Amino acid sequence: MPRGEIWLPKLVLTTIPQLAKIPLMFRKSIFSIALFIATMIGAMTGSAQPNPPPSTVDITHSGNPIFPGWYADPEAKVFGKTYWIYPTYSAKYGEQTFFDAFSSPDLVHWTKHPNIMSSNTVAWARRAIWAPAVAEKDGRYFIFFGANDIQKDGQVGGLGLAVADKPEGPFNDYLGKPLIDRFYNGAQPIDPFVFRDTDGQYYLIYGGWSHCNVCLLTDDFRGIKPMADGALFKEITPKGYVEGSVMLKRNGKYYFMWSEGGWTGPNYSVAYAMADSPLGPFQRIGKILQQDPRVATGAGHHSVIQVPGTDKYYIVYHRRPLGETDGNHRVTCIDKMEFDEQGLIKPVTITFEGVPATPIP
Repeated sequence: MPRGEIWLPKLVLTTIPQLAKIPLMFRKSIFSIALFIATMIGAMTGSAQPNPPPSTVDITHSGNPIFPGWYADPEAKVFGKTYWIYPTYSAKYGEQTFFDAFSSPDLVHWTKHPNIMSSNTVAWARRAIWAPAVAEKDGRYFIFFGANDIQKDGQVGGLGLAVADKPEGPFNDYLGKPLIDRFYNGAQPIDPFVFRDTDGQYYLIYGGWSHCNVCLLTDDFRGIKPMADGALFKEITPKGYVEGSVMLKRNGKYYFMWSEGGWTGPNYSVAYAMADSPLGPFQRIGKILQQDPRVATGAGHHSVIQVPGTDKYYIVYHRRPLGETDGNHRVTCIDKMEFDEQGLIKPVTITFEGVPATPIP
């Protein structure tokens, strides 16, 4: 899709309920073919109807997936009056050499911004460029990422970051080397998440291989600073943790979320814990996101959007369409995430419809 092209999904054709079971990226084509055939038949019979009745097409919801293409590990952000999603390009490791981004004013209409960062602008990142995390600070935009899938200390790779003047980039290498290139506390340096607390402190939470670390970023994002006890890296791994850290704060409580299971399998999922501090301790509460055999499998590696000025939350995640067996065939989706009266996260219902159009107030 060329730069600037807008993805306008055509959602559920209510006169054919079965189409709701077909992945959204294919429904527009099916609808177009069906409309063409109907028009041709109508022309031959003298009763051509080039447009369907208005009630049969719903474009008020995002649909799932929310944009076309194989994309995973979505990082969702709000900058100004625009929603942004920064995903991993889901392909073989050697082909994962860049990031695309997507922006929307309402979660329904999406614009693709291709190649916002690549191995051409971060020379040490050669392959397996994964799981971006984006933070705005002092008018600049920083994208944290994992690269090269290092397997041991001493290899070139790990967690790096690049910087841009706009959310859509272009992002250029910020340090000229990885920020973290070693296995502290057994955590593979992948899957970063940047959390800004209400006191202004930025935390970097990351880790694969079933270990998760939290650390304090320096004010200029050029390094890690010691905690009160002098430690640079604190392990906060809860039971079941595999990868894909996310943190949010609501009503004074810290919600720590992560992915469980194998990313290529159907049981990939998301669980969470709560604590009174971003440093934990975190005790696993339960799963909130997982497969629905009627909808999709492998639902995991998410992020969360809070609509500014509201208590409305959406979960943005990847999943595998039914019938897909290639581990890299993952698509980006969005659904509602709600809390109960005790502040616990309710299990998420994954859907084909997605969420309603939600302009930022």
